[in-house]
Amino acid sequence: MDRLTEEEVTKFLSEAEGWKLVDEKWIEKKYRFKDYLKGIEFVQKVANLSEEVNHHPFITIDYKLVRLKLSSWSANGLTKLDFQLAGKFDEFYQ
Repeated sequence: MDRLTEEEVTKFLSEAEGWKLVDEKWIEKKYRFKDYLKGIEFVQKVANLSEEVNHHPFITIDYKLVRLKLSSWSANGLTKLDFQLAGKFDEFYQ
């Protein structure tokens, strides 16, 4: 998968609510949950989809706060797949 241009990343970020660009090659978002186990359920959904598509985010769990970071190692930056997964993760959160 091809690395996105700066313009493409900017466009995708404008459509991806709450996602931020980090170090020019990651996107990151923090999700807050009312209770710990809801966050863990969310992480399980994220993990299952990530395994299906063989594209895995960095996941940090701090009690009721879950942080996801995405990048494509093979492209040395961001690809459409990163933003597609970001959209799916947002759907899981809703």
